[in-house]
Amino acid sequence: MNILILGGGGYVGTPLTEKLLKNKKNKITVVDTFWFGNYLKKNKHLKIIKKDIRKADKKWFKGIDCIIHLANIANDPAVDLNPNLSWDVNVIALIKIMRFATQNKVKKFIFASSGSIYGVKKEKKVTENLEPFPISTYNKTKMVSEKVLESFSKHIDIYSIRPATVCGHSQRMRLDVSVNMFTYQALKYKKIKILGGNQIRPNIHIKDLINVYEHFLKKKLKPGSYNAGFENLKIIDIAKLVQKHIPCKMKIVKNNNDPRTYRQNSEKLLSTGFKPKFKVEDAIKEIKKKFDTGDLNDGNNCYTVKWMKKLNVR
Repeated sequence: MNILILGGGGYVGTPLTEKLLKNKKNKITVVDTFWFGNYLKKNKHLKIIKKDIRKADKKWFKGIDCIIHLANIANDPAVDLNPNLSWDVNVIALIKIMRFATQNKVKKFIFASSGSIYGVKKEKKVTENLEPFPISTYNKTKMVSEKVLESFSKHIDIYSIRPATVCGHSQRMRLDVSVNMFTYQALKYKKIKILGGNQIRPNIHIKDLINVYEHFLKKKLKPGSYNAGFENLKIIDIAKLVQKHIPCKMKIVKNNNDPRTYRQNSEKLLSTGFKPKFKVEDAIKEIKKKFDTGDLNDGNNCYTVKWMKKLNVR
């Protein structure tokens, strides 16, 4: 299968690309800016294009069977650095990409949306049937992106995957997402700083998310939106799980005004035959092992906002 992965050099994209390359029948083209570094290994079945998706070229799409679109300005604080850039990358570029995809008769389009697209919901089960009501600019770009994709759905099978907060080790590491951040703080400083603590976050292990994308790649499933998150945990409970494996203190800042409490129900995904294999605790143990062996990348490029400020990305 000829697969185009937009953002294939990112936190999720890097290990996803490496796994898909294990199937010798796959030929992968990765397009990425590599702002955070290139951790992909050379492979005769891998073609790397170091480009910005805002400058998409129709040549990328020739002969492609499936597109996995991961490229975006990710997370709320990073988007808030430059909202105009985020709308350009996350939405405007997508319109051009979809035109090229449909012109080249690409069969399948798998899109990385966001599990936080629903906003704060009162319902106990946050399913795909609920209307999105995003409260951040980042998730507004995801909602609009899904609307853009709907307009092309007569010409191509579109799967909008709405992942929970991702956790676990990657060659292109991120240490600014809750589980990874708390684990690193405990390992490095023996102290976890918690803002509030009662906010709920849905979580998914990075290996499970990679398996989700591969699941949709391999199977003929009904197009549409699919939640992908399996552990809805309070921030304080995530910290306690870290503390269970790494002795550390907690500092709780109670006067925190972060309103973001999200939950997810992924019964629709499970009904397709997908089965998660990993837990938040697995991510904590993996990161600890990498830290203990000196194999954990903990440079400034592991922090999206800090690195984007340094690069002065526009």
